[in-house]
Amino acid sequence: MFASAVTPSLDVRIVRYPANRPLSYADLISLVVDALPRSQRFVLLAESFSTPLAVMLASKHPANLKGLIICAGFVRNPLRGWLRCMKSFVWPSLFRIPPPRFVLEHFLVGALAPRELKDDVRRTLRSVSADVIAFRVRSVMACDARAELTRVHVPTLYLQAEHDRLVSKSSFEEIQALKPDTTLALIGAPHFVLQVEPYKAAEVITQFIARLPT
Repeated sequence: MFASAVTPSLDVRIVRYPANRPLSYADLISLVVDALPRSQRFVLLAESFSTPLAVMLASKHPANLKGLIICAGFVRNPLRGWLRCMKSFVWPSLFRIPPPRFVLEHFLVGALAPRELKDDVRRTLRSVSADVIAFRVRSVMACDARAELTRVHVPTLYLQAEHDRLVSKSSFEEIQALKPDTTLALIGAPHFVLQVEPYKAAEVITQFIARLPT
């Protein structure tokens, strides 16, 4: 949905991760590198789980990279309070049954999300193996891309979901402390900001890209 909301003048390339093979952030970098344009200027856009990966890749200064966009993201474990206690329970068996509707609404899409979006998120979650979901959650809890962020030199936009119940404002504050020139944009949405508010997100992102140095 987000890709269709972006102006046709921008070429959106989506990198899909294997749904049945657990891969670390380091393993996933090669998949993203293979999808990068070879001769065109481009911007890295990442949401949620993918944001530390985008930071790691941007820190390597790939040719033609002009900007970095972090959506509802973080550079180390974003879970706070009682959610940190879940680390001991992150096993595949926990994800073999699709999450109840209230969990989906509370943490990801919000109660007011269209039914079609909720159904689409459920289908996406069911398409990914429980082993992979558990592995990715553990990867998030163990990630630390703070050092890599200090080596990112391109303009950076942080898209913050104002009603995010997974990634708190402290995640942006940590990023801003490490990279003070990071631009903040607020959108009234839950964690899945690109899915719930694709047109608002596309507008903010398009404006950011238009301001990038040529």
